[in-house]
Amino acid sequence: MKPPTGEDFEIIGKIEQIEPIAVGTRIREIARLRKIFGAGRWRKLKGIATLRFEDGTIQRVELHWYEAHGIGRKKLKIKEYLD
Repeated sequence: MKPPTGEDFEIIGKIEQIEPIAVGTRIREIARLRKIFGAGRWRKLKGIATLRFEDGTIQRVELHWYEAHGIGRKKLKIKEYLD
């Protein structure tokens, strides 16, 4: 089974326990993020969220994503299934 991408699920409610993992030049993919989405104060974050998948199942997961002010949340990735 392939891991779901950002289009395969919907976030239900709020993302909780949000913590920064890396900021600015500490992000390995910073050049690619700036090229694809534009310049900004990029941060890599992680948090806990409840997701609804395309098949209707609901699961709590740890998510990782990149975010910049004015650009928003990009490249959401499920890192760990909880529960």
